[in-house]
Amino acid sequence: EVQLVESGGGSVQAGGSLRVSCAVLGYNGDDLCMGWFRQVSGKEREAVASIFIGRNQPYYAPSVKGRFAIAQDNAKNTVYLQMDSLKPEDSATYYCAAAYDLYMACPPRVFEAGYWGQGTQVTVS
Repeated sequence: EVQLVESGGGSVQAGGSLRVSCAVLGYNGDDLCMGWFRQVSGKEREAVASIFIGRNQPYYAPSVKGRFAIAQDNAKNTVYLQMDSLKPEDSATYYCAAAYDLYMACPPRVFEAGYWGQGTQVTVS
């Protein structure tokens, strides 16, 4: 079974950068959607970025496009979310998610029945 282990995150001042990582355990292939979501307590979870492993066609939410970048390191079975030019409104708990999608499009809904990491806090002041 796929397991996701997140690391990184933390606190940073506005305009700074952070990177969160997601190690994918129990999987060794190229047919998985990987995504990053974030949630603020009391608000709905928001899709931030996603990518289909093996394809270089990432999706970004309009609120982070141009500032965030999702990347994969297949050798390490790890997916990263590089976050630059951070704003206070980026503060949230960030979750890594994985799911299978036959169409390789990775829309947010496919992750609902997928695998999730434990979450890591990002605070921008």
